[in-house]
Amino acid sequence: MCFTQYKQAFDRDGFVVIPQFLSEEDLAELNSNLDRYVREIVPTLSDVHAFYQDKNRPETLKQMQNMSKQDAYFADYRGHARWNSLAEILLGEPVEPQQAEWFNKPPLTEHPTPPHQDNYYFKLRPPNVMTAWLALDPIDEENGCLRYVAGSHRLGLRPHCQTEVLGFSQGITDYGVADESREQVICLQPGDLAVHHGETIHRADPNRSAIRRRRAFAMVFYGASCELDEEAHRRLQEIARSQHISMGLKPGED
Repeated sequence: MCFTQYKQAFDRDGFVVIPQFLSEEDLAELNSNLDRYVREIVPTLSDVHAFYQDKNRPETLKQMQNMSKQDAYFADYRGHARWNSLAEILLGEPVEPQQAEWFNKPPLTEHPTPPHQDNYYFKLRPPNVMTAWLALDPIDEENGCLRYVAGSHRLGLRPHCQTEVLGFSQGITDYGVADESREQVICLQPGDLAVHHGETIHRADPNRSAIRRRRAFAMVFYGASCELDEEAHRRLQEIARSQHISMGLKPGED
């Protein structure tokens, strides 16, 4: 597949959807390794790498971070040619793949994703960074699909403040009706990929389904020109660590 056809829309809107980004075989292999990771690796991890809605209920696992540091398969996966080729085309320069992540909204959990911009967490300049978000389940409005504000990546970072949502410590403070009126609802099938710029505003509702999960696998790619504001990033990490402790987590080491 030639990904150059998506570049114009990505630059204009700050996001793009690529149907069936992975073949059935590649998606099955990824799912098999994710299941293995949950079964074998997650029980060995500190709280900072695996978040639960309720740790006493393993089925409420909601987020896994830094997966490439914990497992050889996901360390190698960062070099996957298809993902990297797409990132280089959309960002227009060589890229540096970051850690693999996994997200879930278990059935009937009050777990919204607050409106935010990823680069508020990343602290990169220039903000030539993107998140590639692969659907693992059918995802729609009932179980908490993504909602993007088209063109918001061209307007800079909005003010954020601390939230009470585990895994998303910061949310936009002045998100309102005007933003909601510009939202685009992103419904996906397994294997579909949603890609968004690091400063595209996005959010997601809770999963209101009684039976369906809402799982996704994601990777972030930094453009080679990006530089980290180390002090700002350190301060934000301290805020997140304090939030984790206040919620009863034992963060451990990154």
